Amino acid sequence: MGGPTRTTLAAFALVFLARTLGGAFGIDPGAFALAAPLGHRPWTIATSVYTHAGLGHLLANAVALAVVGPLVARVSTPIRFHAFVLCTGGLAGIAQVVATAPFGRTAVLGASGAVFALFGYVLIGNRASERFVSWLPLGRRGRLAVLVVLAASLTAATAAPGVALVAHFVGFCLGALAGRGRILHATAEAARR
Repeated sequence: MGGPTRTTLAAFALVFLARTLGGAFGIDPGAFALAAPLGHRPWTIATSVYTHAGLGHLLANAVALAVVGPLVARVSTPIRFHAFVLCTGGLAGIAQVVATAPFGRTAVLGASGAVFALFGYVLIGNRASERFVSWLPLGRRGRLAVLVVLAASLTAATAAPGVALVAHFVGFCLGALAGRGRILHATAEAARR
């Protein structure tokens, strides 16, 4: 497993422990969750990506990251990898909060938006996908429609009570767009793999 993946998993564990044990030191567990208004606790844009609601939630995201993370880490640098996880996870969380705010106060925790972004990157940012899509006579709009349908289908597959579906959808789309441009590929040689 790649170094950035291990580091991210370690961050998951440390933030989970801080959130779990923080109550003993007077730290509100909600201080780690992203919620509206977004400007109230701006640090939660980052902390919400690395914290999880419970052990099952942590394990699910950790396993998913362990599967897809090394594939991206192999072609990227640690700095790009971590920035991508933080940015896509934060943006997916913000999208979840904004989209669900009209329906009541919602807090977002977890790395699933970032993990979906990594998955979208792997799926779209490789030569095999490019070759497959290139022979389809779809045009730019058709390819975008396929991307949206794919993102919606994968998001729907994870539907369950309490799951941040907007974050999953937005994360996958961000990752797919980044994969299309291969923004995480560290070198021209890595981009040709």
